[in-house]
Amino acid sequence: MDDGPEGRFFSRIRNLFRKNGHALEEHILEAKDDGEIKGEDVSMLLNVLDLEDRLVSDIMVPRADIDCAEVSDGATRIAEMIISQGHSRIPVYEGDKDHIIGVVHAKDLLRSLLEPEEDRESVKDIMREPYFVSETTSLKALLKSLQADKVHLAVVRDEYGGTSGIVTLEDVLEEIVGEIEDEYDEPKPEEIQEQDDGSVLVSGRVPLDELASRLKLRLDSDKVETIGGYLCELAGRIPAQGEFFTLQGRRLTVAEADAKQIRKILIQPLPVPRPRP
Repeated sequence: MDDGPEGRFFSRIRNLFRKNGHALEEHILEAKDDGEIKGEDVSMLLNVLDLEDRLVSDIMVPRADIDCAEVSDGATRIAEMIISQGHSRIPVYEGDKDHIIGVVHAKDLLRSLLEPEEDRESVKDIMREPYFVSETTSLKALLKSLQADKVHLAVVRDEYGGTSGIVTLEDVLEEIVGEIEDEYDEPKPEEIQEQDDGSVLVSGRVPLDELASRLKLRLDSDKVETIGGYLCELAGRIPAQGEFFTLQGRRLTVAEADAKQIRKILIQPLPVPRPRP
């Protein structure tokens, strides 16, 4: 596929520096040390370079966390979702999430709701065609395709053609400039929350090395990278809510889970046995 003049120019610049025995990243860092580039600019430049090596699957909202509507929900129900969730676009499925048939834009929905009830279009009439991408698409290619096709939301398909998640233009831009929040975004809860009673509530997505460092635990695995995956590995399946594991003087209880993943885990210190008199 032709990358266009910008892509070809970018590739030539990278190749030029590599022929000189240095990667472009090294020259950027040297420029920072010499005071030629500001720190925040360095971070953005390095993030742009990383887009070529990162995949859609790295940043997508997974299937289980997608806010979407069933086509039979109707315009009023979807409007309520837009207000409560703060999204401007809602994917619409028929049957299950593997069959996303469209995306409703808030502007199109509002225009329809302003019409007299007898003249209102159905959800199928106002929704737009879904835009599909593969899990293995690079973020650089995704950004270019979203820009070229003037699309802000893409449905991510897995290798079997099912829905793996969704990804937005904002998600890609946040990989370059950092978190973008507006007045409708609710503060995101910390992934590791210390409780007043000494326990810790953690997201199932917390990386093992981060949790091990934070709580002074030994958590090693060659197969999984998150604490949720680690407990699934120990159990040989996805544990149900309420199941617990005892590790290194702590009890890890599955606080929230569904059929596909562990969402939250409560970690509590086990009581220290009193010495016998």
